[in-house]
Amino acid sequence: MRDNWSNLYTQVMGIEEPWQISEVKLDVSGEQVDVWIQHKEGREWKCPECEQFCALHDHSETRTWRHLDTCQFKTYLHARPPRVKCAEHGVKQVNLPWSEPMSRFTVLFERLAIDVLQQTSITGTMKIMKISWDQAWHIEERAVARGLARKQDRVIEKIGVDEKAVAKGHSYFTLVHDLDRGVVEYIAEDRKQESLDKYFEGLSGKQLAGIKAVAMDMWVPYIKSTMQHVPWAQGKIVFDRYHIMTHMGNAVDKVRKKEHRELLAMDDEALKGTKYFWLYAKENLPEKHRDRFEALKHLNLQTGRAWAIKESLRELWSYRYKGVALKYWKKWHAWAMRSQLEPVKAAARMIKSHLENILTYCEHQITNACSEGINSKIQTIKKMAYGFRNKEHFKTAIFFKCGGLQLYPSTHGIPG
Repeated sequence: MRDNWSNLYTQVMGIEEPWQISEVKLDVSGEQVDVWIQHKEGREWKCPECEQFCALHDHSETRTWRHLDTCQFKTYLHARPPRVKCAEHGVKQVNLPWSEPMSRFTVLFERLAIDVLQQTSITGTMKIMKISWDQAWHIEERAVARGLARKQDRVIEKIGVDEKAVAKGHSYFTLVHDLDRGVVEYIAEDRKQESLDKYFEGLSGKQLAGIKAVAMDMWVPYIKSTMQHVPWAQGKIVFDRYHIMTHMGNAVDKVRKKEHRELLAMDDEALKGTKYFWLYAKENLPEKHRDRFEALKHLNLQTGRAWAIKESLRELWSYRYKGVALKYWKKWHAWAMRSQLEPVKAAARMIKSHLENILTYCEHQITNACSEGINSKIQTIKKMAYGFRNKEHFKTAIFFKCGGLQLYPSTHGIPG
């Protein structure tokens, strides 16, 4: 019977030479399986530092690793890791085929845990994998450290620079995205020039020269940092469409608020409850509101005119040639300035002052839409964790789910 158990778990756990199972203990009441393995005598082992074969020196104390459950029973692997005495590096514990150094889990367990963590929260992973919060968190933390260590220097041609509010009280992260891959490349605290400087300073001359376009909002510290570090940055910065349209949306809302107060003074509630109608893009307005919105547009409201000007601005990003786009812009700007709507005129003046790097879109055709999508995902991460008191933990969670990193352990002695 013992041989049957040993044969079964040799296959189930993928135990290979020179290791073999010495004992299997099944605890039905405790729903646990313990498997002890040992190695055959008379073999040499590789030094983990230089990989030179060395004679066995001694063994470490017995260690335990959590393995994948078998028949819903928690399964643990027990062994005494061999140690070698290398002429160059001294006494070292050898690398084990079923686990990475310092881990209390087998490779297969960590791989599954990482998959579960990608799909749910730390708390959800605790319940599914039957581990503690600390164990789940440390698996995620190690995975990110592993992934960041594996990152290779690449030329990223199109990057997005954005900010993300971390907590109340003007606490921010600066995020740099690879727009082609749709992943977070870099995270720094605050949204100062130095926050972005550190990213650029970590790039080689080849990487900096390889940057073809940078999408960002009109935040001056980011502009200064990019101008200082990226060669020919003036023609590479593209002020993001989303942020431009956000400014126009705010202008429309200011017009609505003022007009709403004036109408209420005359007992007219035409604009009551319509705030979000005017902020939607025309095609995104929910079907249930369309009849009322169409009626509002025929009332000759100032808000309606402001909305029409906002929607017309969106056409600017449909042009692929700068000269044609500039011609359209001039007509739009003239219309906005004749509108006699001060918030709209103020937004038009602001856009005009940044026009050069708005029209660079015609050449590069990038936006921070990818960044906004990632920010939405980051917000979900934050909600799932009920907020992060520790900023470093928040960074780790962002890299884990949005960093596009190679997270899995590299040891594959036990086949998957």
